[in-house]
Order: sequence, then structure tokens, then C-alpha cells
Amino acid sequence: MAIEQINFDSLPDSAFVRQPMVSILCGGTDRATLYKWAKAGKFPAPKKLSSQTTAWNVGELRRHFAALANA
Repeated sequence: MAIEQINFDSLPDSAFVRQPMVSILCGGTDRATLYKWAKAGKFPAPKKLSSQTTAWNVGELRRHFAALANA
């Protein structure tokens, strides 16, 4: 198991993660594709936390991954 996965698994649902970790969790998916999926409603949208910080909510990502696993 990759260290990124271990760190993600230990985070609370209220935490936020940045794009590099989300890309790793999605098998190396690039930034543009993540945003394209979010715009199309196929992936959780990131949240703007400040003028220079955008991140994804861990709980939303977990629910998304669980739904994919159960599909």
C-alpha cells in the first residue's frame, strides 16, 4: 500500500486534500481530467479554501469511491 493511501485512510472525513494526492488516488489521473470530471458531475468538485488554495473534501471522495466500488 502506498504511503499516500495510508495517509488518506487516516484522515477524518472533514479533512481536505490537494490535487496531487487526488491524482494518485485516481491512478495518476492528471489535473485537467479531474476538473473535467468534476465539471461533468462525474467526480466530486474541489472547494476553494482561499484565493490560492483549492482542495477536495475527504468524505466526498470516500463516498464517491465507495459508490464506484458498489456499482
